[in-house]
Amino acid sequence: MSLLTIGSVAFDALETPFGKTDKIIGGAATFITLSASYFTKQNNLVAVVGGDFPPEMISILVQHGVNTEGLQIRQDEKTFFWSGRYHNDMNTRDTVEVQLNVMENFDPIIPESYQNCQYLMLGNTAPAIQKTVIERLKNRPKLIMLDTMNFWMEIAMDDLLQVLPLVDVLTVNDEEARILTKEYSLVRAAAKIQEMGPKTVIIKKGEHGALLFHEDRIFFAPALPLEEVFDPTGAGDTFAGGFIGYLASTDDISFDNMKRAIIYGSAMASFCVEKFGAERIINLTADDIRKRVSEFVRLSAFGIEE
Repeated sequence: MSLLTIGSVAFDALETPFGKTDKIIGGAATFITLSASYFTKQNNLVAVVGGDFPPEMISILVQHGVNTEGLQIRQDEKTFFWSGRYHNDMNTRDTVEVQLNVMENFDPIIPESYQNCQYLMLGNTAPAIQKTVIERLKNRPKLIMLDTMNFWMEIAMDDLLQVLPLVDVLTVNDEEARILTKEYSLVRAAAKIQEMGPKTVIIKKGEHGALLFHEDRIFFAPALPLEEVFDPTGAGDTFAGGFIGYLASTDDISFDNMKRAIIYGSAMASFCVEKFGAERIINLTADDIRKRVSEFVRLSAFGIEE
């Protein structure tokens, strides 16, 4: 089934305890579409970049089967840029610099060939833009998933509350779930979010895994213990891409299949953090993914003798 992703294609400059990089390919939509490309072959992108964005980076997306017809290139403007510095625990970071550039006035244009998408992934961007994309689709997709962050809750909460009733799945981290609902208990927070619209809520807990709330059922997926984490940037987006890419490839949105999708998404995220930026997820093989998923299965499988 076809997947449409909206979000940023950007430059990132990163500094972690393991080193630093100058401008490398980043952005929510980049990580989402690259991750989803290992599952679905109908992988459509809507984003915007400036004239400074290297064609070879677009070629990487194309080589992964990403349809870039909806990628706007504004030759006279610059690409969105984010620079960040991670603390030693790799769970906290400081934003050093943000240059909105082309994202400041991004108007998402949906090509006609994208109009019948069955799955829609609204990557982390302004809630007003996410809502515009939904409104510009002639037919409602089978499943709409939205990612957001605390920044939008601080400056655009009203817009976010308007778009939440229009989506099926919301993915946020534990801090964001608490900010959104003012509930410390994640179970209560998920229930409140479901009242806001999304019937399925995914709460990411970083190195501690992820929780899936679907109607009145809960599933917990562990995170894979890794010896080294080089760069957490894009891990959440890579997770989302693996999750919705798997759902699109199977065309099954049942709770049981969402549990499998959580594991595939977690496996993809575990690859992402092993190198800087999107470097690790660019050259994966089907065998790499199969082995990593098997590690997740072994991590949580057990038997009880009655």
